[in-house]
Amino acid sequence: MTRTSFPPGGADAADRPDPGGRPSEVFRAFLKLGLTSFGGPVAHLGYFRDEFVLRRRWLDEAGYADLVALCQFLPGPASSQVGFALGLLRGGIPGALAAWCAFTLPSAALLVLFAAGAGAFGGVIGEGAVHGLKLVAVAVVAQAVWGMARSLTPDRPRAAIALAALLVVIFAAGSTGQVAAILAGAVLGLRFCREAGASVPGHLAFPVSRRAGLIALALFVLLLAGLPLAAAASGQHGVALFDVFYRAGALVFGGGHVVLPLLEAAVVQPGWIGSGPFLAGYGAAQAVPGPLFSFVAFLGAAMAPAPAGIIGATICLVAIFTPGLLLVVAALPFWNGLRGRPLAQAAMRGMNAAVVGILGAAFYDPVWTGAVQNPRDFAVALVGFALLVVWKVPPWVVVLLTEASGVALALL
Repeated sequence: MTRTSFPPGGADAADRPDPGGRPSEVFRAFLKLGLTSFGGPVAHLGYFRDEFVLRRRWLDEAGYADLVALCQFLPGPASSQVGFALGLLRGGIPGALAAWCAFTLPSAALLVLFAAGAGAFGGVIGEGAVHGLKLVAVAVVAQAVWGMARSLTPDRPRAAIALAALLVVIFAAGSTGQVAAILAGAVLGLRFCREAGASVPGHLAFPVSRRAGLIALALFVLLLAGLPLAAAASGQHGVALFDVFYRAGALVFGGGHVVLPLLEAAVVQPGWIGSGPFLAGYGAAQAVPGPLFSFVAFLGAAMAPAPAGIIGATICLVAIFTPGLLLVVAALPFWNGLRGRPLAQAAMRGMNAAVVGILGAAFYDPVWTGAVQNPRDFAVALVGFALLVVWKVPPWVVVLLTEASGVALALL
């Protein structure tokens, strides 16, 4: 059983979320997102906020921003780690696994089918459909930035921190800039946000003991150090495959596009897969919902050395996500206690404001620059934003409408 409590003067008793949830509830909620969450990791954070903060109220805005800030520090796919933590909060370890499966497996299955030659995006209609997905991301991320800015940067100091974080990320691109922006936000929060409010953030009771967290950390390190030795000793390609993809998930910050060069060096250069199929699979990964790390399911299925097919896809998929999920379990028991202290609260206010700035920078590049190419694109994205913010239309409906608009514009 987990419980999200609110401080005095917070939500009314009638408005508080249900104190617990079953894995089946978590699975259904994330399956909807796994089938409709297009647009990459930044857009996924917007979908998560809309579904679990605004609609289901599993946690409050500050708690959600704290999770996002924490996962930005950890290696691996940040959006998947946030989803895993939300499932853990709601349904314990079974809920966390349900969240990961429901959010990840739909896109993985589509990419395995693509590897088998069962699907492709080509021609005018296909290009229009992909472009429509990019415009969906513009609307979703704009909604997330707008809503989080209103909640997490309500005063001048925090607005200034968000602006500073945006500038840091713009001029120091990549995961290094993001981590630097969050660290700077924490320092500035300690200096300028101590008097921002007397209330304590809502307590997030994760059903993970400190002992379990230490075990998860030890397992993470053991696998990172032991898998290369096991691969060399066994000579089995399956073990080598698990080692390569585990290290990719363990050592890459930022996830998504950042992991691409490492994967290319790991599987193309040894000749496990050709450069052409590698890029084709990566292009297909842009057109499916869910985490971009699901691209590895295509690689595992399409590789020439055995195991390939579904077995290869499963090995790669489990290997690349395992380190990031282990680190979430390792960090949460200690993080929750730390964030309740006054100085930690001030630092968190600054970090949350920095998250707003990071999302704002990501909204411009790559979300806006990669999608809005002319006034018609701007009009479609603006309509999607208005449907989400003003008329509160469900995101999956906006996905379908914007997708259809992208195809229509391509045919004109």
